[in-house]
Amino acid sequence: MTTVYDVSPGKLVRIVGEKLKKNKAIYLPKWGVNVKGSANKELPPQDKDWWWVRCASVLRQIYLHGPVGVSRLRTHYGGRVRRGVKREHVREASGKIIREVLSQLERAGYVTKTKRGRIISPTGRSFLDNTAHELKMMDESMKEE
Repeated sequence: MTTVYDVSPGKLVRIVGEKLKKNKAIYLPKWGVNVKGSANKELPPQDKDWWWVRCASVLRQIYLHGPVGVSRLRTHYGGRVRRGVKREHVREASGKIIREVLSQLERAGYVTKTKRGRIISPTGRSFLDNTAHELKMMDESMKEE
């Protein structure tokens, strides 16, 4: 059986994001149009589908590293702040975005909450594994051509 470990992460996140966009439980909040992703960013994301890509990426991170909490995800999605001639600092990503993503993934049934953090549910695991299998089949058919 093909799992998330067997396919390219970028392609998987993109395809899972497209599938999550069709799910009614996962939607872009009103405030999500003009929000920055982190303190190290100057502008909001330019991609129109950034919310669903972030949801897919968080789902993949929980699959790989769960149980995961908001703090660990903030560190993962954060980055460095350039301060001119002064030394750079590392900043965490926006906690509001990650909390909202996690709550939407819980409502969709892909993630469950435990005492130690969020873990992937059996539904979420099968969703990601099936998508990885589809991606691998697409890649193999492209190689044959």
